[in-house]
Amino acid sequence: MREPLSIMLAAGGTGGHLFPAFALAEELGRRGHAVDLVTDMRGDRYGTGFPAREVHQVPAATPGSKKNPVALGRAAVTLARGVLGARKLLRTLRPAVVIGFGGYPTLPPLIAARLLGIPFVIHEQNAVLGRANRALASRAAAIAASFRKTKGLDGGLADKTRFTGNPIRDAVIDAAKSPYPQIAAGGPLRLLVFGGSQGARFFSDAVPPALALLPQSLRGRLKLVQQARPEDVDRVRSAFAAAGIDAEIAPFFKDLPRIMAESHLIIGRAGASSVAELAVIGRPSILVPLPHSLDSDQLENATSLAESGGSWCIEQKDLTPAHLAKELERLFDHPERLTAAAAGAKAQGQSGAVALLADLVEEVSGRTRA
Repeated sequence: MREPLSIMLAAGGTGGHLFPAFALAEELGRRGHAVDLVTDMRGDRYGTGFPAREVHQVPAATPGSKKNPVALGRAAVTLARGVLGARKLLRTLRPAVVIGFGGYPTLPPLIAARLLGIPFVIHEQNAVLGRANRALASRAAAIAASFRKTKGLDGGLADKTRFTGNPIRDAVIDAAKSPYPQIAAGGPLRLLVFGGSQGARFFSDAVPPALALLPQSLRGRLKLVQQARPEDVDRVRSAFAAAGIDAEIAPFFKDLPRIMAESHLIIGRAGASSVAELAVIGRPSILVPLPHSLDSDQLENATSLAESGGSWCIEQKDLTPAHLAKELERLFDHPERLTAAAAGAKAQGQSGAVALLADLVEEVSGRTRA
């Protein structure tokens, strides 16, 4: 029996970067490998449940604007400190390979790996190559893509790119076993709204007035679950109560994959992990890409799922309460459209993505799985 590998994962502190890293850590653990995670200070809140031998932190910063030399200088100093800390960590742990999941916090460990001659793999979750990944893509031993068509992965990068899909956590795989819940005549309409750290406020403002515009015949059937920031929970809950809507409002739902599986329709942002989970579970959605995001990555993600028939993409500038109410009424009055979209989303799901990525990691490490 071969000796287990020591493998280092590097991910930014947001769920969009950490969730696929979490999924890969689960799979590598099943294969007997020892996994460590290195992230920035924001990642500490995920450390307790992350399936790694240990969670390490190194300083990281988003590069400042060229118009602000002071901020740019501070970011450069933080990056240098992060590289030195990551280099010391890698010398101690001696991983066979490092895998970066994007976000500027991955730069210090990947730069340190390059300096020490340790091969590294980049995983891109979005339909467009992110800036942090772009900075080191030419030096990577391999690039794993979540979408078959990813902007920025052309030219010389195409030869080292492997389509794997976006790794999905075990909890999502379990939720995907549940078939789409058909809507019974006069029965409940289960609607889920979540937006992550960069969407909850907008949905707290936009969704309550939209649902209030629905006819009573639909409002009385709604079973709503919505994520809201702590400071918005009371006002959102009061708005739905005034409209006679049965709503559960909270800042965070630990069992979100289960709630997704129970929903007839989901409204949310178009982060890479959200899109991947919607596809694997197979649930219809109205996606509202984060406006002004770098490289319009969320718009690309949403467009990809919408083109498959699994979603409807509405840009935030177009999502008035009246528009959203009209769209919801159209879909709930014709549930066969939701059923068809659920099937369209499911057809795009990559439930085997984590195994493909783990295979690639072992291949790069020189230790191909038997």
